[in-house]
Amino acid sequence: MRLLVTGGTGFIGSHACADLLARGHEVTIVDNLANSRADVVERIAAVAGRRPRFIMGDVRDRDAMLAVLRGQGIEGVLHFAALKAVAESWEKPLAYYDNNVGGSLALLHAMQEASVDLLVFSSSATVYGDPEHCPVDETAPRRGTNPYARTKLMTEDIIADIASQRRTFRAATLRYFNPAGAHPSGLLGEEPSGVPNNLMPYVAQVAAGERSEVQVFGGDYPTPDGTGVRDYIHVVDLARAHSEALEYLVREQRCLTVNLGTGRGYSVLDVITAFERACGRTIPRKLVPRRSGDVAACYADASRAFELLGWRARLGIERMCEDAWRWQSRRAARD
Repeated sequence: MRLLVTGGTGFIGSHACADLLARGHEVTIVDNLANSRADVVERIAAVAGRRPRFIMGDVRDRDAMLAVLRGQGIEGVLHFAALKAVAESWEKPLAYYDNNVGGSLALLHAMQEASVDLLVFSSSATVYGDPEHCPVDETAPRRGTNPYARTKLMTEDIIADIASQRRTFRAATLRYFNPAGAHPSGLLGEEPSGVPNNLMPYVAQVAAGERSEVQVFGGDYPTPDGTGVRDYIHVVDLARAHSEALEYLVREQRCLTVNLGTGRGYSVLDVITAFERACGRTIPRKLVPRRSGDVAACYADASRAFELLGWRARLGIERMCEDAWRWQSRRAARD
C-alpha cells in the first residue's frame, strides 16, 4: 500500500516506518522535525533496506496534507505526529491542544477531501487516568488526568464520530502503555530534544555520564517499592502492532480499539536495576516529589490485541534495556 506516516522520524514512528517498508509498503513521511532529526530517514532506510519518501511539513497545515495525500496517491495513514510530555502539557496546554487535536482535525479534513479512509491512530493508555484496577482492559472508564491525555481522548472521540457517520471510514485506535527500548541494530531509538521526558532514555543518559542522576518522582505510592509502576513495551513490538492493525482494517473492514502492552508492570526502581544489569554500571538516583498528573500504577490487559490481531509482546524488560543501552552507546559515538 501507499502509506502516509505523520511524525515518521520520531521514536515510535521511525520504527513503524522500518516495519512497514520491510513488509513491502511504500511510505511517505511528513514531519516538522520539532523533536527529531532529518538523518533518521537514512537510518530507517539502512534498517529496512528501502528508503521512505520524506516531506518536511506540519500536520496542522490542512492544504499541505491534502496535497501530500493526493500527490502521493495515499491509501492509508498512520498518525503519530503529536506533542507527548505529560509534565509539559500542564505548562503549555494551548500548544498541546493546538498540535494534537488541531493537527488531527486538519489531517482528518484532508483525508476526507482526498477520500482516504484508512487510519491507524497513535493513542495512549493515559486516557484511562488513574485506573480503578489493573490490568486495564479497553472497557475501563476513560478519564484523562492531564492535558496530554485529554488531547488523546478528544481525538479518539472525533475518530469514533467520523466512523459512525462515514461508512467507508476505518480506524484502528492503539492505546500504548510505555514504549521503551530501541531497534536491535542500534540505528533507531529515542532521541529527545533537551531533557528526556520518558524514564528509559533518562536512565540511559545517566548511565552514559551525560546526566548526574535519575530523578525518581515519588517514593510513597501504594506500590511494592513505593515508586510508580508502568507497563513497558519494546518499541519493536509496538511497531509490529501498527502493521498488523493496518492489515486488520483492510482484511476485516471494521474499526478496532486495542491496548498495546505486555500485561506486566515494572516500578521505576525495577527499570533502573534492569538497566544496571544491561550496562554493567551503577546508576545514581535521587527521590524527588511526585509530578502532577502521574498515577501510581498502570499496566495493560492486552488480550484483545491477541484476539483480534494475533499480536502479543515478545520482548521483555531485559531486552528493552539492552537495546536502549546499545542505542545510547552508538548515539554518543555518532554525535
